[in-house]
Amino acid sequence: MSTVVPSLPPLREGTPDVPAQAANSAPRRPRLYVLDALRLIAALMVVGFHWTGVNQYPEVWKQQPQKLMPTVHAFGAYGWLGVQLFFLISGFVICMSCWGKTPRQYFTSRVVRLFPAYWGAVVITALVVNFATTVRHGRHHVTPSGLLTNLTMLQQPLGVEEVDAVYWTLWVELRFYLLFAVVVAMGLTYRRVLSFCGIWMIAAVLVDKADVPFLKMLLMPEYAPFFIAGVAMYLIYRFGRDWLLLGTVGFSWLVAQHMLLGTKESYEYGVQHPLHWYVIAGFSLFAFALMLAVSTGVFNWVQGKWLTVAGALTYPVYLLHQEVGFAMIRWGRDHGIAPFALLAMCLAVILLLAWLVHRFVERPLSGVLKRLLDGARLTLPKADPPVRRG
Repeated sequence: MSTVVPSLPPLREGTPDVPAQAANSAPRRPRLYVLDALRLIAALMVVGFHWTGVNQYPEVWKQQPQKLMPTVHAFGAYGWLGVQLFFLISGFVICMSCWGKTPRQYFTSRVVRLFPAYWGAVVITALVVNFATTVRHGRHHVTPSGLLTNLTMLQQPLGVEEVDAVYWTLWVELRFYLLFAVVVAMGLTYRRVLSFCGIWMIAAVLVDKADVPFLKMLLMPEYAPFFIAGVAMYLIYRFGRDWLLLGTVGFSWLVAQHMLLGTKESYEYGVQHPLHWYVIAGFSLFAFALMLAVSTGVFNWVQGKWLTVAGALTYPVYLLHQEVGFAMIRWGRDHGIAPFALLAMCLAVILLLAWLVHRFVERPLSGVLKRLLDGARLTLPKADPPVRRG
């Protein structure tokens, strides 16, 4: 039976009672294993959406999933909401992992976390897209230039087709990291982070109807409420509940449910039938409540080292599942494998492939990148180096 950890009086950094230095030197809290579980659940929701909820590519299953497995499709059609759960978790985790870090440490942690598994997934997916005979119809081959551009993770702003369409969320995450880097550069404190949340929310709401494409691209009004709520929930986790933080979370949900109306329309194109707003709003409310429960200690009882492995596999599973999964499903259907057995087989293969990428690509490359980025030679000099002669 779970127990609720009682809230302590909220601390405030930078006040005479609690100096910022004292707050930053607070003992490290135990790992939140529940976040690893939630990451995996969110990833599997997205996998379910692409494999069973999308009617846009009937050649994958040889007919629309809605007709082949209507009950599963009814749930899978809403699996894209796992992305919004991802963004909530991301706001929480980025704030948690970067508290007390220098801008250089922040930059290093993001590069080391994002790129190694991504590079492995890009190469594997490109090989499947270019050489698998069962790749979905209409999927363009990856050109050498396209492959190299995708390795930067900036293919979307550069106008280059993504090796896998799921990479669009990485561009969203990168913009969040860029915005949050401003607060990291100033030094994370309660007041600064909360002010960041308020300023970003107001700016995102105002820019949503403004005809300023650059600001809309930077401020991401359709996704900002999820990141902001996640950040505010980490402040609750670190400093305790108060009405200002709870109000920030509640206001974020009110804005988020409105933004989901537009998001719903974009996903209806993929599922090719109407989606119910009440289901979408209800799940988003549930996701907010779930993360709020995490921030108040309700799930501190969740333990298990295996959850760390599950959390580590989440990122490569997400990166690999769509195009590789579609090719496997088409192969299985060509060989007469029953739908549910095929889903289980494809999930097992993706999990195995994700573990291989994590074990033999992500972990070794992360170590190399971290040593490289932490090296003294990559430190910006305080003054211009001497001019080279000869």
